[in-house]
Amino acid sequence: MIFSYELLAQAIVTGILIGGIFALISVGLSMIWGVMRIINFAHGEFLMIGMYIAYFLTAKAGWDPYLTIFITTPMLFLVGALIFQSTIRPILKDPSMNQIMLTLGLSLILQNLALVVFKADVLTSSTAYTRMNFMLGPVVVRGSQLIAFVGSALTAVFLYWFLQKTESGRAIRATAQNREAAALVGVNVRTTYLLAFGIGSATLGVAASLMIPFYYTSPTVGLFFGLIAYVVVVLGGLGNFIGALVAGLIIGLTESVGAAMLPGSLSRVLTYSLFVVVLLFRPQGIFGGKQQ
Repeated sequence: MIFSYELLAQAIVTGILIGGIFALISVGLSMIWGVMRIINFAHGEFLMIGMYIAYFLTAKAGWDPYLTIFITTPMLFLVGALIFQSTIRPILKDPSMNQIMLTLGLSLILQNLALVVFKADVLTSSTAYTRMNFMLGPVVVRGSQLIAFVGSALTAVFLYWFLQKTESGRAIRATAQNREAAALVGVNVRTTYLLAFGIGSATLGVAASLMIPFYYTSPTVGLFFGLIAYVVVVLGGLGNFIGALVAGLIIGLTESVGAAMLPGSLSRVLTYSLFVVVLLFRPQGIFGGKQQ
């Protein structure tokens, strides 16, 4: 184990910035679970689709990476809505194992389609933002990660406002709390399911565009982020919006500190040790039992 205060400070700053992205990726998964009680195991592959769209717009078409948000966000909404309508809606009342196997199958199909179309190449997009760094004392702050953190925070604030202040947002929250009662007071539950799944997928479009300046794209990129999203959602409390945001920051910190302080093969011990401890002593999650 290597320790220095400068290294620790760097790891903390980097962890907070990356944690913002983890939180944004996890919020959509948490919303889908909260409304429909289904875990989308293809969540990471939806992010992969968004990253390929952002990559080609940036590297091949010459777009500013952050302008691609206006393409990736609606595209991921449409992808989520189409997949929900065609595959997930018919099995919503089926046993949980059927739902798990379906979304796992979707994950494998999307991964292998990406391998066929794009091969196994790891693609990176170098932009002016990639090379933009700031010094904060001994700590290097990557400009692209700072922009991603701010963008994630603004997206989370907007999404929270949408859920709290709009009719559609209140319908989503009502359906999450009690779908039968929501239907009795006039909420169209079928449409609300579609909207929630689409929005949960659209957040990945935002995350993909924010990540393109500093993260690679490949057919398997969704595996890591999908796993992180499940850990974050469970730690924060299944279906809890605020819990997903806080847990995303916590996991970002533990990932970064673990990578800085432990050898490569042990770098994620800290993250999963924290996960196991929380499951042992608070299995409902940090904010479990609270509705937002």
